[in-house]
Amino acid sequence: MSVLPQATPAPADAHRAVFVLALAQATAMICNSIMIVTSGLTGQMLAENKGWATLPLAFQFIATMLTTFPASFLMKRVGRKQGFMVGAFIGIAGGLIMAAGTYVASFWLFAIGNTIFGISAAFTLFYRFAAAEAADDAFRPKAISLVMAGGVISAILGPELAKRGQEIFLPHLFTGGFVFIVGLSILVVLLLLPLRLPIIANEAAVHAREPARPLREIVLQPRAFSAIVAAMLGYGVMSFVMTATPLAMTFCGYNLDTGIAFVIQGHVLAMFAPSFVTGHIIRKLGEYRVMAIGVLCYAGSLAMGLAGIDIHHFWVSLVLLGLGWNFLYVAGTSQLTKSYRPSERAKIQAFNDCMVFSGVALCSFIAGTVEQAYGWDWVLYGAMVPVVLIALALAVGWRRERVVVG
Repeated sequence: MSVLPQATPAPADAHRAVFVLALAQATAMICNSIMIVTSGLTGQMLAENKGWATLPLAFQFIATMLTTFPASFLMKRVGRKQGFMVGAFIGIAGGLIMAAGTYVASFWLFAIGNTIFGISAAFTLFYRFAAAEAADDAFRPKAISLVMAGGVISAILGPELAKRGQEIFLPHLFTGGFVFIVGLSILVVLLLLPLRLPIIANEAAVHAREPARPLREIVLQPRAFSAIVAAMLGYGVMSFVMTATPLAMTFCGYNLDTGIAFVIQGHVLAMFAPSFVTGHIIRKLGEYRVMAIGVLCYAGSLAMGLAGIDIHHFWVSLVLLGLGWNFLYVAGTSQLTKSYRPSERAKIQAFNDCMVFSGVALCSFIAGTVEQAYGWDWVLYGAMVPVVLIALALAVGWRRERVVVG
């Protein structure tokens, strides 16, 4: 039985809301895709110590982590739509500051812009939960998948805009990409204006009927714990390998035009394109099995990365990495929505994404250092440890849940 707040929306209303959320998510994800391609390279260009190349990106993820709780509770107070618009306006400010940082060649100003953009990114994390709340039980996995599938657009446009943006304001390399982020954030605001989400049941009445449990009790449920661990470590592995990839490819003689943009485009496409069918797969196989497939994809990604440094090695490795992330993240989100009551949604959603981006921030920070100091192979060796931990968490969670149900 679902424990999400029930909205009893008409199917047509739910579908329209999910469509708007998917468009807004897609536009926001184009910004993230530009950041994936250019932030590390820009940091490497501006930093005196090249081991700090990914420090601005780490600042972005730290800001996202620290903003998850405030963003979640702000949305609880003012509503999803207003919260998403606040996040978009913050994204405009972050894009302007990053553009200014590259224009005046200031590493620390660029890092500040990354941090502000990270605050904006925290709000976009809740698009998938907004879609889940707008849908009934049958439509919920597909609604989450469709919103995540909006990222397909980002996979196509993000790397292309990053390539075009690097030369618009020459000799100020990469400035144009961050100007694109400003324009895209404005577009998010415009897309959100007609959004009408179904009214959620009165939370005070729901709370009286089903009072909120302590956060520790919610998290330690087998399905919640395994979903959170899989999301945190899975996103961390993806960020660790993906952040180091442009730096490793640059060392191998590639640049944005000769391979980096192509590889990142394949990666981001693999992250989101499966979302058109992930919901159907979850309904047939269940969340645990789909997350297990994600772990196998990660294992294949690391094996292919270690096999060589030709362009096809990087491309296949990053595509498998994207597929694994999709299965872990979408299935984990679906599983998490089954583990909490309506009165608990704000704190557990925020806790989940806070844990996810604490891992992402750490992995993004050390990715540049590990790649610069030890090389690409050690990035992949390092990623093996959390992949094994994900597999163990899923196995334990699945076994304990079977015991509880039995």
